[in-house]
Amino acid sequence: MRLTTKGRFAVTAMADLAMRNGNGPVTLASISERQKISLSYLEQLFGKLRRHNIVIAVRGPGGGYCLARPGAEISIADIIMAVDEPIDSTRCGGKADCHDAQQCMTHDLWTGLNEALYRYLANVNLQQVTDCQVQKPEAIPVTISNRIAIAA
Repeated sequence: MRLTTKGRFAVTAMADLAMRNGNGPVTLASISERQKISLSYLEQLFGKLRRHNIVIAVRGPGGGYCLARPGAEISIADIIMAVDEPIDSTRCGGKADCHDAQQCMTHDLWTGLNEALYRYLANVNLQQVTDCQVQKPEAIPVTISNRIAIAA
């Protein structure tokens, strides 16, 4: 999987937004300051998130961004896919033509990893991530993993 800075920053910024969502619109400048992510980079990411109906932009004084739907209805996969982040471990981009225009020996292995990773990220929602932050920040991976294992 090629989860780059774009996907990681988008998830981090969305978690920040979700934790403050009930208090009115959140400015990108405040997210930028708290998370140490470039404001111009956040503007690009949130433009994509807005086009995918994950966030709503509120204009004017006191404006900023709000979640377009409850955090429990926004999966981490939704966020990553919205910012055009491919979840793909194959060398060929899923086309099965990476070895002299044919499928390589390990294509099915990497395709299976892609599917498992997507299922995992699709089963973790923004609310779970923020709930873990509020309750016990150091336990996020274990807590989410346990919830997913139970749900699967």
